[in-house]
Amino acid sequence: MAETMLEARALHKAFGALAATDGVDFEVRAGETHAIIGPNGAGKTTFISQLSGTLRPDRGQIFFAGEDITSLAAPARSLKGLARSFQITSIYRDFSTLDNVALAVQANAGHSFHFWRAARDEKELREPARAILEEVGLGARAEVVAANLAHGEQRQLEIAMALATRPRLLLLDEPVAGMGTEESQRMVEFLATLKGRQTIVLVEHDMDAVFSLADRISVLVYGRIIASGSPEQIRANPEVRAAYLGEET
Repeated sequence: MAETMLEARALHKAFGALAATDGVDFEVRAGETHAIIGPNGAGKTTFISQLSGTLRPDRGQIFFAGEDITSLAAPARSLKGLARSFQITSIYRDFSTLDNVALAVQANAGHSFHFWRAARDEKELREPARAILEEVGLGARAEVVAANLAHGEQRQLEIAMALATRPRLLLLDEPVAGMGTEESQRMVEFLATLKGRQTIVLVEHDMDAVFSLADRISVLVYGRIIASGSPEQIRANPEVRAAYLGEET
């Protein structure tokens, strides 16, 4: 069995009287795509925010590659190999597609963005950035200003920026959100190329995407994981069907 890359133990996060994360145990094995699904308000974004370090849990522990990272902030986790894409696209809209990825390459190398103007022509930044854009299918859009990209292309760019940090684990928060059918299909096809090469935690509402991509699925309802297993096991689980999937299965 593959090693455990990421693990949460008895994770708890409350907002007033509301337990958004209620004693969650969760693990991701190296090389797998592990999806997290659940109805609106289930606590998915709160949970993934704790994994990424943008939100501190009230109780519990988070381990990454065997190291306790519970107290580490998001930038420190990123340096250890945790990268996150957000539910709402987060890019530098006034920069070119290539510039966006080159910035991520530069940040991963430990350089400040303050030196960006002087660094813009450095091959050490541009060549890796172009290679990543080719990988995600945006090679021909390298010089386009990011604000002028289609919505699906902007999501691809955000993932390219995450990949530029050379992550050991990629946290994807609804990567097909807001996409049309064709854009969604292209994104799923791209994410499928990462399977086995990249450890991925996928939070997604699109069940077609989840069941075509995930090796394992965890179902979060009211802050608790009610089931974890293979796509086939989740489809067949009566508690999951009653709580969330219903006729979508």
